[in-house]
This record gives sequence, C-alpha cells and structure tokens, in this order.
Amino acid sequence: MINRDHPIPPSPANPIPLLAIVGSTAVGKTGLAVQLARALDGEIVSADSRQVYRMMDIGTAKPTPEERAAAPHHLLDVVDPDGDFSLALYQDLATAAIAGIAARGRRPLLVGGTGQYLAAVLQGWQLPRVAPNPELRAALEREAEIKGASALHARLALVDPIAAAGIQPGNIRRVIRALEVYEATGTPISAQRSIQPPPYRIVTLWLTLPPALLYARIDARVDAMMAAGLLAEVQALRARGYSWDLPSMSGLGYREFRPLFDGTATLDDVVTRLKYDTHAFARRQPAWFRRLPGITRLTADAPDLLERALAAAQV
Repeated sequence: MINRDHPIPPSPANPIPLLAIVGSTAVGKTGLAVQLARALDGEIVSADSRQVYRMMDIGTAKPTPEERAAAPHHLLDVVDPDGDFSLALYQDLATAAIAGIAARGRRPLLVGGTGQYLAAVLQGWQLPRVAPNPELRAALEREAEIKGASALHARLALVDPIAAAGIQPGNIRRVIRALEVYEATGTPISAQRSIQPPPYRIVTLWLTLPPALLYARIDARVDAMMAAGLLAEVQALRARGYSWDLPSMSGLGYREFRPLFDGTATLDDVVTRLKYDTHAFARRQPAWFRRLPGITRLTADAPDLLERALAAAQV
C-alpha cells in the first residue's frame, strides 16, 4: 500500500511500484488501463510515439475524452505536429511523470505499444543527448531520396554495424538519427547506449490475442476511425501546412492518405492500405515486448481479464 500522506522518495532499496500495460495496437490496452487506474488509484503515462502530437487524435487512437476524464493521463498532446520530439526527451518526461505520480501517493501505470519508449523507461537506457541537426538531416534525407534508403543504411553499417543490424533499412528516421549522433560525437550510437536499472519495481502486463482476432479488431478500429472523421483530420492538418515528410505525418495512420491527396489512389485504396500497414505493425511490436522485465501475459479477451490483471499488479 502506498502511503499518500508521507510518500518515500524512490531509491534502489525503496523502488517505485510501476505497472506497465503493453501489447500490439488495438489489443485493448487503454480500456484495461483505465479500469486499473480507477481500481488502483493510479495515473496513466502514455508510451505511444504518435499520441504526443496535438491535433492528431483519431489517427493515433488517443484515449477518448471519457477515458481521459476517468483517469489522469500524461504525455498526450505534448508538441505540435511539426515539433521536435526525441526518445531522450520522452524518457525524461516519462521519468518525471512517474516520479510525480508516486510522490502524490498514487500508482503510476505506463501504457502503450511503442517498443523503444517502453524499453527506455523500463530497462533504464542511458541515451546520448545530441541535439537535432536540421542541416545534416536534410542532407541525409536528400541522399536517401537520390540513392535510396538501402544506401543510407549501408552507410550506417560502415560506422555502426551494431545499430544498423537493429534498424530496418526503410526506417529512415532511425537511420538518420544514428548517423546524426555519430557525426556529432565521433562515436557510434550503439556504443553510447547503456543500461542502468531504473528505480522501479516493475510488473509488465502483456495483452495478447490470436492474430486473426487481433486483425479483426484492427480492421474494425480503422473503419471506426474513418467513420469518426479521420479523412477530415488529415485534411485539416494539410490545410495548416504540415508536410507529409514530418515524422508525425509520415507515421502510421497518416502516410497512407498521401496517394489520395496526390490523386493516385481512391479512399477505398487508402483504407485497405491502412489496414494492411497496421497488421504489419502489430506483427512487429512483440519483438520489443519480449525483452521487457517482469512480464505476465494475459489474453485480452478473457472474461476475467480485470481480475487477473489486478492479481498480477499486487506488488
């Protein structure tokens, strides 16, 4: 039991009890998290790299106003779509939010599906603090356009084969970031990333579903997003001048609309592609979850899910 009146500062001998709720997109994390937050007198810290952006609500599947009213949420709507946001900044903000929640005598819940965000907090990554270099990024983006993403990835492999092995060639943003850190410091990013156990007592609830059922949920969510006005949301973002090349606009849920605006695809094509891309994303996510500490797997459609989650959360 957390003593709300006299919270004790965290230390290796007195770690903060941290409950993480992870799982592939559309598996049901938010619904369970809100129920747990209410039952455990907790507050939710988002671990979603897309939900940090303002004005991007439908395509990122942000918690609804009702869900946000039911339990306090942190790290939603942090920056505008053209704002800079890094893994290191996320780690700093999440760490501060968790400490603040515990200091108020409440239970922090880390909830999301962005693997790097979860690992940085739960594994205590020590990250290089290198500021973005817009000129270098622009030059590397041009190089990728001219020579192809695989050529840029090969360039990274020459200076940091460890980082290159862990980054897909098509993930240009991560390739560029690794090259940016190397250019700024002369040291591979893989050599600068270490792990220091964080001051938490961690329980990680990993929600799972059979692939066919998860894909059905994804498809239903995409249909619901379209009905809720996702196209209008994208139109509003473009009307505000936000470029397709921004990390926010080139992410899942938004990039699929670019061919529609270019006149090379129909809306039906966009919906089909969005479902396909989301299925692929959901297949990749578990590779991160398997590495997280304190894992308890729970079937997301179990009739006694809340009871099982509450039992596992008692640390």
